[in-house]
This record gives sequence, structure tokens and C-alpha cells, in this order.
Amino acid sequence: MTLPKGFGSGGGGGASRSDVENMIGKRIENYTGLITLSYWGAFLATMFGTMVGYLYYPWAYASASGHYAMITLTVIEAIGYIFCVKVGEGGTTKKSNGQIAAALVGTTVIMLYVALYVS
Repeated sequence: MTLPKGFGSGGGGGASRSDVENMIGKRIENYTGLITLSYWGAFLATMFGTMVGYLYYPWAYASASGHYAMITLTVIEAIGYIFCVKVGEGGTTKKSNGQIAAALVGTTVIMLYVALYVS
């Protein structure tokens, strides 16, 4: 691999891991917390966006339709969240299964409450 000027040992032996990291920027394996916060932000935006439909447009946005939309979007967000975390930590020894489980259980509890008690 040909390296840009200023990277590598100059011996033609190829790029080391640290050289590649310096060329492309920070590694993302430590961004699980940021990805989790982004997931929660997307979930809250979905929840409150659906709530606007319940409160301001009840004649056009029926409760059952709103529940379906919110549940469907939350499932899609959860799949994307798991994908992002697992791809970001691929090839490392980091284990974030507890953090993923806590985030998903939290959103599941909120979704069950909304689906069962909000109408």
C-alpha cells in the first residue's frame, strides 16, 4: 500500500494500524454511547412527532394508525441501532451487549405503555 508523505516507516513494508488510523481519523469503536444517544433522540422524535398527530390532528390521525406508525418506526430504528453498534465494534474485544439491551428494553417498556394505556 502506498502511503501519503509523512506516514509509514519508509521501508516499504506497508501500513501499520496506527498509520491507517492517523490517515482516516478516529476509530469509531468508542462511539457506542454517542450512537445510543442518537438512537434515543430518534426514538423521542418519533414518539413526540406521533404525539403531535394525536393531539393536533385527531380527525386525520387516528390513534390506532398512530400506534402502528410509532411501533413500526421504532422497530426500524432499533434494527438500525443494533447494526450501527455491531458494525462500529466489529473486530474489537469491546462488549456492549448490556448497553444495547438497556436501550432496547427502555424503548420497549415505553412502547408497551403507550400501546396499552394511551388511546
